[in-house]
Amino acid sequence: MTYDANAQMVIRRPVSEVFEAFVDPDVTTKFWFTKSTGRLVPGERVLWEWEMHDASADVLVKEVEQDKRILVEWDGYGTTPIEWTFTAVEGGTFVTVTNSGIDTAQNALDSTGGFSFLLAGAKVYLEHGIEPNLVADHMP
Repeated sequence: MTYDANAQMVIRRPVSEVFEAFVDPDVTTKFWFTKSTGRLVPGERVLWEWEMHDASADVLVKEVEQDKRILVEWDGYGTTPIEWTFTAVEGGTFVTVTNSGIDTAQNALDSTGGFSFLLAGAKVYLEHGIEPNLVADHMP
């Protein structure tokens, strides 16, 4: 049996801006990981690092649909897919994140929590320009 982790949130910025924040590591490092080897480009591999936790993830970019969807595979809980979708809603962008095929219920809960921090951090940064340090402060 496998499990899925899901998180979702409205970010009150245009879809193009929110989408770009997730594919451009110069922006993503303001609210999620601390380093990346590159932008999310289909067929490319990138390494995401969380230096404060001495952690990293090897990421294979599978698909990128401009302003709509990102699909990657990573080695967070075994090799599993993560899909982000971006939907325009009144006043902003509804972002959903699904990490599928997780091996245990506990890992799925941990993944849901982590992606909730990701979306909350993105919201704070994109809406207010504040680097929230949620990931760093979660487990100092």
